[in-house]
Amino acid sequence: MAAAAAAAAVGGSQSPQAELPAPGLALDKAATAAHLKAALSRPDNRAGAEELQALLERVLSAERPLAAAADGEEAAAAGGGGGPGAAEEEALEWCKCLLAGGGGYDEFCAAVRAYDPAALCGLVWTANFVAYRCRTCGISPCMSLCAECFHQGDHTGHDFNMFRSQAGGACDCGDSNVMRESGFCKRHQIKSSSNIPCVPKDLLMMSEFVLPRFIFCLIQYLREGYNEPAADVPSEKDLNKVLQLLEPQISFLEDLTKMGGAMRSVLTQVLTNQQNYKDLTSGLGENACAKKSHEKYLIALKSSGLTYPEDKLVYGIQEPSAGTSTLAVQGFAGATGTLGQLDSSDEEDQDGSQGLGKRKRVKLSSNTKDQSIMDVLKHKSFLEELLFWTIKYEFPQKMVTFLLNMLPDQEYKVAFTKTFVQHYAFIMKTLKKSHESDTMSNRIVHISVQLFSNEELARQVTEECQLLDIMVTVLLYMMESCLIKSELQDEENSLHVVVNCGEALLKNNTYWPLVSDFINILSHQSVAKRFLEDHGLLVTWMNFVSFFQGMNLNKRELNEHVEFESQTYYAAFAAELEACAQPMWGLLSHCKVRETQEYTRNVVRYCLEALQDWFDAINFVDEPAPNQVTFHLPLHRYYAMFLSKAVKCQELDLDSVLPDQEMLMKLMIHPLQIQASLAEIHSNMWVRNGLQIKGQAMTYVQSHFCNSMIDPDIYLLQVCASRLDPDYFISSVFERFKVVDLLTMASQHQNTVLDAEHERSMLEGALTFLVILLSLRLHLGMSDDEILRAEMVAQLCMNDRTHSSLLDLIPENPNPKSGIIPGSYSFESVLSAVADFKAPVFEPGGSMQQGMYTPKAEVWDQEFDPVMVILRTVYRRDVQSAMDRYTAFLKQSGKFPGNPWPPYKKRTPLHPSYKGLMRLLHCKTLHIVLFTLLYKILMDHQNLSEHVLCMVLYLIELGLENSAEEESDEEASVCGPERCHDSWFPGSNLVSNMRHFINYVRVRVPETAPEVKRDSPASTSSDSLGSLQNSGTAQVFSLVAERRKKFQEIINRSSSEANQVVRPKTSNKWSAPGSAPQLTTAILEIKESILSLLIKLHHKLSGKQNSYYPPWLDDIEILIQPEIPKYSHGDGITAVERILLKAALQSRMNKRIIEEICRKVTPPVPPKKVTAAEKKTLDKEERRQKARERQQKLLAEFASRQKSFMETAMDVDSPENDIPMEITAAEPQISEAVYDCVICGQSGPSSEDRPTGLVVLLQASSVLGQCRDNIEPKKLPITEEEQIYPWDTCAAVHDVRLSLLQRYFKDSSCLLAVSIGWEGGVYVQTCGHTLHIDCHKSYMESLRNDQVLQGFSVDKGEFTCPLCRQFANSVLPCYPGSNVENNLWQRPSNKNIQDLIKEVEELQGRPGAFPSETNLSKEMESVMKDIKNTTQKKYRDYSKTPGSPDNDFLFMYSVARTNLELELIHRGGNLCSGGASTAGKRSCLNQLFHVLALHMRLYSIDSEYNPWRKLTQLVEEVNSQLGNEEQQPEVPILYHDVTSLLLIQILMMPQPLRKDHFTCIVKVLFTLLYTQALVALSVKCSEEDRSAWKHTGALKKNTCDAEKSHEVLLSFVISELSKGKLYHEEGTQECAMVSPIAWSPESMEKYLQDFCLPFLRITSLLQHHLFGEDLPSCQEEEEFSVLSSCLGLLPTFYQTEHPFISASCLDWPVPAFDIISQWCFEINGFTERHAEQGKALLIQESRWKLPHLLQLPENYNTIFQYYHRKTCSVCTKVPKDPAVCLVCGTFVCLKGLCCKQQSYCECVLHSQNCGAGTGIFLLINASVIIIIRGHRFCLWGSVYLDAHGEEDRDLRRGKPLYICKERYKVLEQQWISHTFDHINKRWGPHYNGL
Repeated sequence: MAAAAAAAAVGGSQSPQAELPAPGLALDKAATAAHLKAALSRPDNRAGAEELQALLERVLSAERPLAAAADGEEAAAAGGGGGPGAAEEEALEWCKCLLAGGGGYDEFCAAVRAYDPAALCGLVWTANFVAYRCRTCGISPCMSLCAECFHQGDHTGHDFNMFRSQAGGACDCGDSNVMRESGFCKRHQIKSSSNIPCVPKDLLMMSEFVLPRFIFCLIQYLREGYNEPAADVPSEKDLNKVLQLLEPQISFLEDLTKMGGAMRSVLTQVLTNQQNYKDLTSGLGENACAKKSHEKYLIALKSSGLTYPEDKLVYGIQEPSAGTSTLAVQGFAGATGTLGQLDSSDEEDQDGSQGLGKRKRVKLSSNTKDQSIMDVLKHKSFLEELLFWTIKYEFPQKMVTFLLNMLPDQEYKVAFTKTFVQHYAFIMKTLKKSHESDTMSNRIVHISVQLFSNEELARQVTEECQLLDIMVTVLLYMMESCLIKSELQDEENSLHVVVNCGEALLKNNTYWPLVSDFINILSHQSVAKRFLEDHGLLVTWMNFVSFFQGMNLNKRELNEHVEFESQTYYAAFAAELEACAQPMWGLLSHCKVRETQEYTRNVVRYCLEALQDWFDAINFVDEPAPNQVTFHLPLHRYYAMFLSKAVKCQELDLDSVLPDQEMLMKLMIHPLQIQASLAEIHSNMWVRNGLQIKGQAMTYVQSHFCNSMIDPDIYLLQVCASRLDPDYFISSVFERFKVVDLLTMASQHQNTVLDAEHERSMLEGALTFLVILLSLRLHLGMSDDEILRAEMVAQLCMNDRTHSSLLDLIPENPNPKSGIIPGSYSFESVLSAVADFKAPVFEPGGSMQQGMYTPKAEVWDQEFDPVMVILRTVYRRDVQSAMDRYTAFLKQSGKFPGNPWPPYKKRTPLHPSYKGLMRLLHCKTLHIVLFTLLYKILMDHQNLSEHVLCMVLYLIELGLENSAEEESDEEASVCGPERCHDSWFPGSNLVSNMRHFINYVRVRVPETAPEVKRDSPASTSSDSLGSLQNSGTAQVFSLVAERRKKFQEIINRSSSEANQVVRPKTSNKWSAPGSAPQLTTAILEIKESILSLLIKLHHKLSGKQNSYYPPWLDDIEILIQPEIPKYSHGDGITAVERILLKAALQSRMNKRIIEEICRKVTPPVPPKKVTAAEKKTLDKEERRQKARERQQKLLAEFASRQKSFMETAMDVDSPENDIPMEITAAEPQISEAVYDCVICGQSGPSSEDRPTGLVVLLQASSVLGQCRDNIEPKKLPITEEEQIYPWDTCAAVHDVRLSLLQRYFKDSSCLLAVSIGWEGGVYVQTCGHTLHIDCHKSYMESLRNDQVLQGFSVDKGEFTCPLCRQFANSVLPCYPGSNVENNLWQRPSNKNIQDLIKEVEELQGRPGAFPSETNLSKEMESVMKDIKNTTQKKYRDYSKTPGSPDNDFLFMYSVARTNLELELIHRGGNLCSGGASTAGKRSCLNQLFHVLALHMRLYSIDSEYNPWRKLTQLVEEVNSQLGNEEQQPEVPILYHDVTSLLLIQILMMPQPLRKDHFTCIVKVLFTLLYTQALVALSVKCSEEDRSAWKHTGALKKNTCDAEKSHEVLLSFVISELSKGKLYHEEGTQECAMVSPIAWSPESMEKYLQDFCLPFLRITSLLQHHLFGEDLPSCQEEEEFSVLSSCLGLLPTFYQTEHPFISASCLDWPVPAFDIISQWCFEINGFTERHAEQGKALLIQESRWKLPHLLQLPENYNTIFQYYHRKTCSVCTKVPKDPAVCLVCGTFVCLKGLCCKQQSYCECVLHSQNCGAGTGIFLLINASVIIIIRGHRFCLWGSVYLDAHGEEDRDLRRGKPLYICKERYKVLEQQWISHTFDHINKRWGPHYNGL
């Protein structure tokens, strides 16, 4: 049917219906659609089909919009009035109508969805989407799930993590090829195909007709819009323009795919149907437009360097276009062609010119590959051409999403994969040219990972489309574009080419999408098998790998430092790891069993061939070129790893895959060169090459690279060593390390190839390398679990590690597709076996620890392996760190007190194939070297270190451990032609050679050497001297000659042709006899054996003669069970003893000889050996040692001083708090407070003209305002329902109260009735250090000139205390005054309260003139300014008349209130603990009070309005106030806040204040407070209670202490207030307020005490600061009585036997009933009119709970899931960086420009509104907390940790995170105590941009 329709379409343009009137069309789309649908449903539907085609032709005409796209001016004309947009819209509307066939489009969508067999999820996402991966459920490691499917499945206890998608991806839920069915979510578990009904035929009938035309139209747009970019101008702009125009069309297609399976299968039919495509696109019809479009398509194909095969046949091959290769046709005939033609000209030298100097690119001619892979493309369906354009337009996101959304359709999936493979080469070419290669790479991988992760699909494409051939070929082609000639070895004649690491292709990792696909498909067994069986592919692949062999060659700079350090090594290491090593690991993972032996043989065979070719190409004979090294030998490493696998898993015989000796000798050269270069680099011999060479040496051993680089290299060297002649190998090693000349018995020598300062470290390097080579067993017999354990122990010994860093540091199989670390189960079990977990701890300093693993004691005891540590350390300091930790362990466990040596660790047994390796330990060359070194160490020759001795002993011990069992046989078999070293040692077994005495040695020495001076011994002294002179002439020093000889022998043996023996290169470089004519020969008398040297060494190390005594003489048992723990840890002495014991055990002869040597009392080392020069160096050493010890001592002393200073600075009361020293009458001398200036160091009092000040930090704080009245802390909202409303906070309640008062009362009076500062109050804290104010000014000047300061702004007055470095921003002047004065004021006076009240009133009445202009007063003014500027204006101005003095007055006493209240909170909200708390130490309230009082006294209150009068006198003219109606009344005294009154009264007094005045004021105010409590109580209780109390109290009114009985007073209050309307209108709604409990006398008493306590606490604190009285500590229930007696409220005679009654503290200044009745009268006057408000103002909530941050949920995921998708309330977008405030729960956009207001971003703005400049935000996407403090911010850390106690910043690991309550407590503590500035160190300015 579709074919018929399509046929009609070709001729459709002439059909008569085409001339339908246009208006008719528009009239009713729905009707037309319905009519067409009906027409098409008839059996004979040709007419309908033609009609539809005509309609579509008109609607979807491609001409209009494209004219518009191509050219702006014509757009209006072409598109009629509406411009292009309108036409597009119209076309889409038509399509929707037609699809729905006349019905509504939405109903149509719903209908189609009903037929969706939703077995797969297939949700496609783009970059940055949050998805999940569960390794427990995944079959493919690339498996991923969308959040919804993940949370709906059951993954409890699985190994899963959340991740942010980098390239985009798709959900695999429901796809059993990729994941196990147990992990499917609820929606995708059902196999639903069975019960979904069949799709009715007519539902999608229209779609089948309409969609082909629609897609063709889209393709035409794409063809039209594409213009070949000019050679140099990037054309992204044009492409993007076209893509924007097509946005609606592509979105429409995308919506179709989301309708489910039914619609997808229609789309699949349309996209893959070849007939449709052919009919519509051939461009043969007479339609000009179609023709043009087809031509554009062909041009695009050609310009891409592709051919359209039919073209060729039509036009013949006369005109190959520029980019086209004629090979397309000839290639089949096997013609050879060069790649050069292929690279189209614009890319020929895109960056070839820069930075390559003379290195020209090399082009390879390649005739091996089938050219057609690279440049033939034939499109047969819409899908293919659609993909072609997708690639051409560089993978627009929308297109990618559409193509991927179709994947759940199985038929489509296969077709699309094949299409993708067919375009693979084209993708590579586009990628190489792309300017946005990163984005494009991500999009490519987004697609390919969906296709190639599926094994079944990958296998099918491999078989049907030659996927492997295509991939390898494409990779090869890609790399061939950046080859240069290799300069390794033979620069002139080298034929080898390598990739140039400086090219963009490598530098930007442009190749990674292709490599990643390749690795992905190799992870499938079936595909990898094909690869390993295909010889041609293997050859090509080895070719590819050889491009990397020897890349990034380093040449050692010998003269001056390089000008430009190239960073190409990053690219080189990345390339080798990704392009060579990872595919190798992928292949290795399939070679695990015997049956796969054949594969290994194939790889090894082609690898060796490639290596042989490489040696030939670089012209390699037998000597590496000096001073150059490359770290990249992937061919060697392939060979090594496959050998290792063969022996370990496949039971192959090693010798069957090894080459001949000559090849082995060549193979070992380059890896050995790398090892020697590592030692050179660490000896600073490459320092002129810059830092990057160190970077290479580190990367080579770093955890991600080591098992693809250094491990295979060492393994290959072990294999070579086990098969080559040991003498040859050992001498090669010393020659490579350039230390041959050092190995002489003579005390002086000349080294022709090495400077003296490098000799020692190179010798250490050589010996260490031998130790590693001989003791490492990674590939020589360790099982995987043993390897894992050894790696883990090595890492843990260097440092304690977190779980994630261990996972990162332990080299896993680096092929990421191999999934998990070899059995993560084993990882956890090994970890728990070797390490203990240290939970995260918090130091008070605030530095946060993560959860760490630390080695168990038995690991240190038995498993610490220094060799493994040395192999794995990137930084040399880590080796030291491991040794230090080991030392500490031994000291702690009492195993060894001194400085231990690295312990000797027993090794895993060797695999039999590698037994030959141990022959190295039993070869004479090594023994001579060991003997020589022991001798030199004993003789104190220069350039030898303890490390050298340690390694020498280690090698001897290794030899003893691995000696041949039968000693006697060894003796016999030693004869033969090869006894070259006979003069030295008789055999080659170490055990017997140890006891062999060497008498004389002939050495070559410089004539200046001390040996020359002595006479040569006469030849009679030994019979063997003759032989020694013939054959033993300085035998050791012909190490090189020895090696040559062996080399020739091996060569002769391996090749029969004699002509090969003549080697042109003799190495006169090394042994240079001619170059130093002043050498002369001397004969040394030695007379030692290795054993005797060891025993003397023991004496030398212990510093005593005859210190060694053979232990077996006392205890014969030792020889029977030699494993003695006492020898396992210790220093050199222990090591020597251990070796001698082992030697004695191995042979009776040795035992006897040791005993003999010990019997002869060894003479002291002859002093004549030590020359004057050497003595000098010895003395120098000794002096140095002493100097070092002195220095240590000094440092230790300094440290302890510093420590004690820090302690005093932090914890001891600062001097000013000790002002009230107790001075008895006996010492009348006046002592002024003395201050130390921390800048100039002088001490002295503070004076008017040179004042001293306290270093203070002023900050605005809203912590008080966050107190709430309920105990339950608020929770952070995690659903839409939970919201936090701030109206129950302290700040809100106080705000409401003030505005209520201001509504009804006089403004100036209101401002005296309350305190402000609950929000934005100024908190003052000090570190306790003082300085002269003039010193401070000069200090600030110096800071201003110092530009390097970070973290604080000097212009804002910020600085750090010069002594303790604490952050500060102002200086608070200390008021001059003597302590005696203070003390006199404190003497209790015996005046009665009435006199005192008068005095107070008089003192307040005196106006406080501002003192004369002294420096002190200036400073006081300036600090007051600072205090005002600390907070924002809105937190200072509450008056209705702006700028009124009352405002300042209110602000000043509120500052005092804020500081007192905060200190109370720091003490935990009560004063039970007594004493001075930490907050108290830092307090500077005394000084602050002086400053405030000085300023407050400038404002005198009218004596009329002074509340003091109302408190202490009865006022007669009561009516005068009420009569004055129009003026607002004063605030009634009962509405006043008593604490505020207290501060006003005290600050209005002249300072310093007298103690009895203070007590007087407190007593008076307490009466008011108590009355307020009674009033509040009366309002709270019910009507019945009131009348009952009124009655009982009235009875007692006339008793003697009626004024001190709360019952009487309460009854009086009730009767007074009943006169007004306060208790009236108790409607039903009032019942809620009435407390349902019955009031007992106890509960009333408790209520009254609780009401008064806050006042008593603040007052006691104030008294403590003003008069220095200590606070007593007490139980909570007695707090009231203790505080009241401490304040002097309790009469002294009060007995405590009977229960305490609060009323007994009352001391009425005037008769109680009169004054109460006066106060109540004011209230009644007010409640006449406003009873409701009157009641509200009386009930004050006084019991605020401590402030808390919001309570956070246990699991971080609950926060993340709710907030990371939540839209911002301001801009209604989902923020890129969402954050939430932990104080109030507000959701904000971090850095969001969308919510910026007046240049402030939202977080900064919120921190000002919510915390007066302090904000604490949780960053949702990073799980970390950020603190904003004023203009600075810092990252605080995270309060969510994973199961291993670690943070996961930025959620990189994505493991589940749980709240860490301790950390959250620390955060809250820092918030409450305002110590963020002091504790957190890393602050930076945020410039309002957060």
